[in-house]
Amino acid sequence: MGAIRSVDGGPLRRTARGAGRVLRAPFRAAARGVRRATHAHGAGESGLGKLIELHAVNSAGDMLITVALASTVFFSVPTDQARGRVALYLAVTMAPFTLLAPVIGPLLDRIPHGRRAAMAGAMLTRALLALTMSGAVASGGLELYPAALGVLVASKAYGVVRSAVVPRLLPPRISLVKANSRVTLGGLLATGLAAPLGAGLHKIGPEYPLYGAFVVFVLGTVLSFSLPHKVDSAKGEARARLVSGEPPSYRSRRATAPAGRTGRRGWRRGSRAGKKNGARKNRPPGLRTVGSSVLHALQANSALRMLSGFLTFFLAFLLRIHPLGGLSPAFSLAFVAVAAGAGNALGTAIGALLRSRGPEKTIALVLTVSLGTAVATAVFYGAFFVVVIAAVAGISQALGKQSLDSLIQRDVPEAVRTSAFARSETLLQMSWVVGGAIGILLPLNGTLGMAVASAVLALGVATAVRGLLTAARRGSPHPRVA
Repeated sequence: MGAIRSVDGGPLRRTARGAGRVLRAPFRAAARGVRRATHAHGAGESGLGKLIELHAVNSAGDMLITVALASTVFFSVPTDQARGRVALYLAVTMAPFTLLAPVIGPLLDRIPHGRRAAMAGAMLTRALLALTMSGAVASGGLELYPAALGVLVASKAYGVVRSAVVPRLLPPRISLVKANSRVTLGGLLATGLAAPLGAGLHKIGPEYPLYGAFVVFVLGTVLSFSLPHKVDSAKGEARARLVSGEPPSYRSRRATAPAGRTGRRGWRRGSRAGKKNGARKNRPPGLRTVGSSVLHALQANSALRMLSGFLTFFLAFLLRIHPLGGLSPAFSLAFVAVAAGAGNALGTAIGALLRSRGPEKTIALVLTVSLGTAVATAVFYGAFFVVVIAAVAGISQALGKQSLDSLIQRDVPEAVRTSAFARSETLLQMSWVVGGAIGILLPLNGTLGMAVASAVLALGVATAVRGLLTAARRGSPHPRVA
């Protein structure tokens, strides 16, 4: 009997095990539900489900760091000191990133065989920097700023690699737009869960959200290597450029010209003959070789991303000093952030329902609506319109990005498609930085700020909308071989 009792553990141990099973049951059920959702429609077999889970972990970690920095930079000092600290933080972090952003995409583009390692490196870097910042976050020491810059660069590097990875993990039954929608929604849900968790950890101490971020990013480091090995394969890929390929040299022009024709007109005729003879096969692949739709979509999305960066930093300053009526600065920022996040989620859901129908018209529509909303906010500036433009910016950014992804999938040859996603994401990240810089430099006047935002969007409308609508009327071109 004694041996039996020792194996079973006795009544007390059996009761403890039963209680443990009861307590773990909700978490196991939630984990199974998440796994079913992320692995549905073939996403589990292709590896897309694991990328969705990895992106959720990434978003949760970024949110925990954001909570820690916001509580330190924005709300831990009086209002007259907060603006200087925020300006210093943004200047020290964003100015170097403006120089580094153009390097990230091409650099990562050169190491397609190390994408999993690159994502893991971005996660591990942020984990270590979170620990570094935990010692400085309470005092706000200057060592906080270079660490924050490192977190920013690592986060953007992860985003560039993720954009290049998604096309390689597409299941047969899921389009690229729908796959990106699922990845984005997973990140938004994780962000929504991490925000209150970070606020609760901050109640314990200002460094505890960073401890939480460390744990989350270590988990992300491990999950990065769980992605399928085909993520690291560059088979059939080439590097894409966001500008047209280099023109042929004068010698090649002479070589393709017919005998006796050496003038400009003669070269044109010769170049036509060269095309027929396959002379363009060695031309470096570029996005302009597939028509103007992608370039105009990039212009429009750059304007939308500039609006997002502008609102992020301008409203962070403005609402810190002039909060929404009847609310504290913290609740004002939280309210606007919730509106933007809800708009982003709604735009992502709408994009998944549209299923890549009329991407040019969708981009033109959201850019025009964003311009109209910004103009209305500048004329009738108030709490209501601030929330509205935040929501519209979220919807427009989500729909615009998904439509851009659809155009790249449709018009860019498969050989350079993965590279095109990485390069376009780098350009959009730079646009966000430029918009944020404009928001930093402006005086804290709501009407003036929204007028500047309207001007940025008007420039985007002037450069992109006509070309997008013209391309939509011509119809969808077939992708050409690069």
